[in-house]
Amino acid sequence: MSALALSVLLSFVSAVAYAGGAVAQERVADSCSGERFAPLRRPGWWAALALNGLGGVLHVVALAFGPLSLVQPLGALTIVFALPMAALFVGRKAGATAWRGAVMATAGLAGLLSLVGASDAGSLGPAQRTALALVTGGAIVALMTAARAAHRHPAVRSVLLATGAGAAFGMSSVFTKTVAVDWSAGAGLAGLPSLAVIAVLSAAGVFLSQSAYRDGGLAAPLATLTVINPVLAAVVGIVLFGETFRHGTPGTLLALGCAVVTCGGLILLTTERLGGPAGTEAPAAPSNTARIPGARWPVDPAAPVLTSVDAEPVQEGDGGDTPADPRSLPDVPLCA
Repeated sequence: MSALALSVLLSFVSAVAYAGGAVAQERVADSCSGERFAPLRRPGWWAALALNGLGGVLHVVALAFGPLSLVQPLGALTIVFALPMAALFVGRKAGATAWRGAVMATAGLAGLLSLVGASDAGSLGPAQRTALALVTGGAIVALMTAARAAHRHPAVRSVLLATGAGAAFGMSSVFTKTVAVDWSAGAGLAGLPSLAVIAVLSAAGVFLSQSAYRDGGLAAPLATLTVINPVLAAVVGIVLFGETFRHGTPGTLLALGCAVVTCGGLILLTTERLGGPAGTEAPAAPSNTARIPGARWPVDPAAPVLTSVDAEPVQEGDGGDTPADPRSLPDVPLCA
């Protein structure tokens, strides 16, 4: 088996492991809602942790054998594989939008796979690694500064932070490939500075992504992160590692088109999956309605207001003949 075929196989298995871990984590989170340390007592949580660890190891090995411009985009198959796995093991069916996104992402990745050519495993020199780390750090700081300046616009701030998180995760994979290639060549401890950079970038990615989710929800930040991560890593692989596509310039243009299709599918997958099934939104209140104190739903102001659901109360001292003034009674919710 060639090195390229082995990296593709490892990338597929890694995506399946990541998808299984995500489904298991989601299942445990749903069953342990409101309990802080309950997941630690669930075997499913530890199984998810093991699957994520297996996916990470396989991803690193795939980077050692295959080009970064292919291995990193194939990691997006995690979301694609999670759809049938969630339907099969959890009974959670995806909507039509998610399946369209899955088809688009799969078709785009298949086209990209057919266009990637075999190349020698390359690494970066110390000067290149230092320059890349400084440029990445400067870009992330600039994005954080811009996000801080956009504090009055949560949506813009969220996208900026998610872009920084995607850049951090993508460049972390770039340095992971350099370390994997060095270790496969017997470089020994020469990759320790790169390991420190990987740790810093990974921590920055986690911090920025959580901040983005806090400001803009889940759908838009995750879609941004999911697209920026593989695209940036693939660009670095082509520019710095000398990775190429087949058929020269036409093949490169076709690969870019496949990347656009894949990104569109990922956006559909992410937004549909996090937005929830269609038809679950609460009905909008008509413009000519008002709310009564204590009631959960708006009612027509022309309709009679009920102030009691049981017997008609009476005023004290009148023998029960005279009804009490309804305005003196407390409001009673109309819906339980």
